[in-house]
Amino acid sequence: MASDNLGTKVTFLLAGIGIGAVIALLFAPRSGEETRELIGKKAGEGRDYIADKTRELRQQAEDYVEKGRKKAERIAEAGRTFAEKVAVI
Repeated sequence: MASDNLGTKVTFLLAGIGIGAVIALLFAPRSGEETRELIGKKAGEGRDYIADKTRELRQQAEDYVEKGRKKAERIAEAGRTFAEKVAVI
């Protein structure tokens, strides 16, 4: 579900960048060269934003995996302790 939300956000981000670029071309008071430089700069900013968010999401996923692993270890240990107590009875 979280990945669906991320995918939607990225889709809207890319659509917004595209729409913004078209509007900028239509209404730009700049020369073609200046406009191309601006579009290149904005595309680079968008790429950097996506790369940063990807790193953040990867770190969050790694944190969740680590928490899950630790919880599974605690549950397994509790199960072993229970099994040892039951075997003694």
